Amino acid sequence: MGKSERLISIVMILLQKDIVSASEFAKLFHVSKRTILRDMEALSMSNIPIYAINGVNGGYGIMEEYKLDKRLLSNQDLENILTALSGLEQILFSQEVELTIRKIASMVHANAQQSSIHLSFYDWKGRSEILQVLRTCQNAIDQGRLVSFDYIDKDGKSTKRMVEPYLLHFSEMSWYLRGFCLERRGYRTFKLSRTEHLHLESKTFSPREDVAHYLAEARYQPQLIEVKALIKPAIRDQFIERYGRNSVVSLEDESLLATFQVPHSQIGLQLIAGFGTNLRIIEPAAFAEEFRTFLCSMIEKYDQAK
Repeated sequence: MGKSERLISIVMILLQKDIVSASEFAKLFHVSKRTILRDMEALSMSNIPIYAINGVNGGYGIMEEYKLDKRLLSNQDLENILTALSGLEQILFSQEVELTIRKIASMVHANAQQSSIHLSFYDWKGRSEILQVLRTCQNAIDQGRLVSFDYIDKDGKSTKRMVEPYLLHFSEMSWYLRGFCLERRGYRTFKLSRTEHLHLESKTFSPREDVAHYLAEARYQPQLIEVKALIKPAIRDQFIERYGRNSVVSLEDESLLATFQVPHSQIGLQLIAGFGTNLRIIEPAAFAEEFRTFLCSMIEKYDQAK
């Protein structure tokens, strides 16, 4: 049983029982008490209201107000979960997720299995290529083993890293590994597409005392800048989907004004460049000039190739 399935099982058990000891969980899942402790920390960080009771008759429980009165899910509930997991499967390609989907699908009544929602994702080749890297990282986290890899920074410089892996994080279209880098002697976040020759080491490690605090504080929030731009109707729907209907207003001359936030970085400039000639920045003036410089540097690349 993988970690994801074990966490789901722990929640389901605690929804049915009042208090379950770490020893009981360890015996049930054939893992150590330390693993159960890490599982409880993971659930707590996922906003599941787990509480612990010390003593001979102690153990773990879930806050009563969190429990459902019926403690059962309807077909519609299961179908909603199935839809959400199907979307996750398209991103992760995880065997654990696939197994969970099959289990939930078997619980849904036959008449409800034809979902009214269908999710489609572009089948990027890179997703399948990164599958083994994700599985290796998941195994390393579950088994408490080090991983080593060559890491290539944004300037193309490669360095060798040995890392204690703690968390896989998906943001926008990219996967990241968060852990403690033994070379840098500190917590770091690594973009998996920048790793090469990732290897699962035989050497194990014990989680650091401050890891829970680090993971709670490590949610990256880029510095954002508010931008106003005139946009063409052709991309209005894209702004509504990403920023909401209030982000676009019609002016008296029937032109469209979009107000939105982007990372004040190379990523933000690249995002805006993707709209091509359908967008023109009007505020802030300094950012508009920064964007113009960015575009000129792109044109120079082609001028140099002549």
